[in-house]
Amino acid sequence: MPLLARTAAPRLDGAVVLDPARPLRVTHARGPLTLAVVSIAWIRARADADRAAIQKRHLSAEERARAAELPIPKRRLEWLAGRLAVKHGVSAYLRRHGGVWVPTREVRVGAVARGIRAGKPTVNAPVEVGLTHSGDLAVAACGPRPLGIDLERTRQLPRELAQLLTLTAPGCPVLATMPLPLRWACKEAVLKHFGFGLRVDTREVELTAWHPDGRFCWRPGPGLRRHAPGADAARLDSWAREVDGYSLALLWS
Repeated sequence: MPLLARTAAPRLDGAVVLDPARPLRVTHARGPLTLAVVSIAWIRARADADRAAIQKRHLSAEERARAAELPIPKRRLEWLAGRLAVKHGVSAYLRRHGGVWVPTREVRVGAVARGIRAGKPTVNAPVEVGLTHSGDLAVAACGPRPLGIDLERTRQLPRELAQLLTLTAPGCPVLATMPLPLRWACKEAVLKHFGFGLRVDTREVELTAWHPDGRFCWRPGPGLRRHAPGADAARLDSWAREVDGYSLALLWS
């Protein structure tokens, strides 16, 4: 049954909050986009019994078995937070834009199995998803068409990476002010939009501009065009900001 009333979705500026003290925050933004932020730190602080209850409520039996197979505790927490972010994001998106409520346990998260897009997240619903995690947070984005998202905790980058990211297009003084972790997040968001991730060199994404409203512009290199001939920044929306000690970038169509 369709929702009878719906408030206008805000722009991303001011709508995105990255707070590790908050277990879950879901934000609807223009696009249409839905972002779900799950705190890895909050999950880490729960007792084993509490985490088991969370998994039983939101994960299928198969997913719980998959989580138990992960040998490294840090990886288990990140995996669980990522699954929860995608599930809550998809459920909230479908309720807002489709007028249907799908329990999180019924949202099945998968991934492309092979090829250059291997690992790209998928769900059993008519929605595209993206997922990223860094530091104490996992963030999922949902929309009607392909999208890319990347989150980087603000930190000092290795010298070699910093030198690579310092190279910017001439004639764009605003781009020169973009923090280096945010530049990296923009490059990853572009590659994730096409499903490639770091299977394609980040140097194949040349940043060319960054606007006051958060939009960033980029130019595909020949290697990216070879895998995605239709890559065209002009046809895509973008947003990149430093938020609460993190760098977050989004690209969607």
